[in-house]
Amino acid sequence: MFKRIVVGLGKSKTGQLAAERAAALAAALGATLHVVTAFKPGQKDSARDRTEAERLLASFAAGQLCKVESDALPGDPVGAILQVATESNADLIVVGNKGMRGAGRLLGSVPNSITHKAPCSVLVVKTT
Repeated sequence: MFKRIVVGLGKSKTGQLAAERAAALAAALGATLHVVTAFKPGQKDSARDRTEAERLLASFAAGQLCKVESDALPGDPVGAILQVATESNADLIVVGNKGMRGAGRLLGSVPNSITHKAPCSVLVVKTT
């Protein structure tokens, strides 16, 4: 069903939980998990930010029971996730529901943008 799953990973607790849920799903399905993080480009600390992003990805990938591919990309999280989803021909993007409050509220900016622009199915997991 799902062979290539993409998830964004950040330092937030909700991002970590969404990535953990995506990894569990990938392991259960025998899918490849593409873990993506973004960093701010063009700043004097850009190299350090990229190194920190790569460490975050490596730390997450180390204990997973599925095949993990990772990308640390310059730019915003939405753009990075959509780029990897498109390039990897993803079947599914997993995002957390950060920013969702109550039945009538809209998704937060990242999940909202992903659900409207995704080239594939999107699973929104409850993280708050």
